[in-house]
Amino acid sequence: MEPHVVLLSAAVSDVGAHRLVNQDAAFTASWGVAVADGVGGGPAGDLASAAFVHRLAAGRPTGLETEQLAASVRAANWDLRAHVERDPSLSGMATTFTGLFVSGAGALLLAHTGDSRAYRLRDGILTRQTRDDSLVQALVDRGIVAEEDAASHPRRNVITASLSGAERDAPAIVELEPRPGDRWLLCSDGLSDYVPDAEILTLVTAHARAEDAARACVDRALEAGTFDNVTVVIADVIPGQLAEGISAEPSFYGSATDRFMEGLESA
Repeated sequence: MEPHVVLLSAAVSDVGAHRLVNQDAAFTASWGVAVADGVGGGPAGDLASAAFVHRLAAGRPTGLETEQLAASVRAANWDLRAHVERDPSLSGMATTFTGLFVSGAGALLLAHTGDSRAYRLRDGILTRQTRDDSLVQALVDRGIVAEEDAASHPRRNVITASLSGAERDAPAIVELEPRPGDRWLLCSDGLSDYVPDAEILTLVTAHARAEDAARACVDRALEAGTFDNVTVVIADVIPGQLAEGISAEPSFYGSATDRFMEGLESA
């Protein structure tokens, strides 16, 4: 059966000028996109993000409903635990995760944990669709820190939820109405901590091609002096009958381009 909608997507990931290793990972496909950011301060953040993204994409979670997506995330999360069990020196490795998937019923499923973000551009208005799982967001919610000061707060990178292989790990998953013409942006905090939402809006509306919009956002973060890796995924929602030529096979970015490719190809 022809899908109701598909995602025409692209991503760009850059290690940045101040990091030696890219701990961001992402994938894009017609049925879903995701970004993951290895948690700083822990071991092997690049392994955590890459392993999670590859395991999730290898499961080919097409035609999902909420329960099946949650199960796919759990399986990918357990893969992190398996790495730690094989090598105890990896204990504590973790990753954020934000993903957008086309459900079997034609809805969009947005899954999120950590401080990577998802934004939706609709009718010229850019709105953030995720809430940061972070200490600073909790302080904003309590009125202790002003929203406009959050991006420059010295503890803005302290997150309160992630995926680490633990039984308790679980992303928030919401079902959203898809509308052809919507544009989604998923990003690591290397973009959102350094480029204001108003500038992101300008960048994502200035470029028709998803890849050009993603590149423009990454370039702007680098110009703004980001101290982190920066990864941006752009996904345009289009009618399913226009899916010809759009690959259902995932493409990988960031740390995911260097790890586990042989495992995915044999899956």
